[in-house]
Amino acid sequence: MIAYLDQHDTVDISMTSVADCTVVIPTYNECENIGQLLPQILAQPRFRVLVVDDNSPDGTAAIVANLARNEPRIGLLSRPGKQGLGRAYIAGFRRALAEGAEYICEMDADFSHDPRYLPNLLSAAEARYDMVLGSRYVRNGGTVNWGVARQFISRGGNIYARTILGLPVADATGGFRCYRRHVLEAIDLDAIQSNGYSFQIELVYRTLRAGFSIGEVPIIFPDRRVGQSKMSQRIVLEALLTVWRLRFGR
Repeated sequence: MIAYLDQHDTVDISMTSVADCTVVIPTYNECENIGQLLPQILAQPRFRVLVVDDNSPDGTAAIVANLARNEPRIGLLSRPGKQGLGRAYIAGFRRALAEGAEYICEMDADFSHDPRYLPNLLSAAEARYDMVLGSRYVRNGGTVNWGVARQFISRGGNIYARTILGLPVADATGGFRCYRRHVLEAIDLDAIQSNGYSFQIELVYRTLRAGFSIGEVPIIFPDRRVGQSKMSQRIVLEALLTVWRLRFGR
């Protein structure tokens, strides 16, 4: 079942002192963002943060470790080097599940994903859906400060994935989302081959194939504040090929 929630349709949830939602954030060279981002997430008591850092040479992990000394809701998973976005998320998912998270969100560290949307994602997952997508392409969603080429790639990639895989969602490529734990427990994480941004498409596809419900909530997605995008031609090519691999069951 697929649906989306308008910004006026979000379900209010009572805040508790139990941090039952872990927000997984992969990082590589995000020292200019991570120290500002984490306090904004943790201002809401339902959330914990797990940063998965790929040995950032700019000291990102050290900033997180320093913050974690005084905040038990911050976790750090340090990896020896760049192993890809998909591997980072899977490592984070496994850690969050092992630590008992009932809900697991994923988001970027560069403020393109605004922490203020996290309660909307969580409330929709708690009330109605197994997976909730933060969507740029539903009513009241959108992008800010994007060039023509980036808009073409993003919109075209979603049309491409929807057409070939029959995905009835508006934004399968976005990385701002929330899962109920039983979704990630049911999906064979070892079988996921995608490691770039196509990872997001594959997770949507596998969630649907497993019979779970997906909803979408609108988000506004601005360009990153500082730092460099991790997008590359190789990542785009992987996404193009991944869609066909999934289509033919490989």
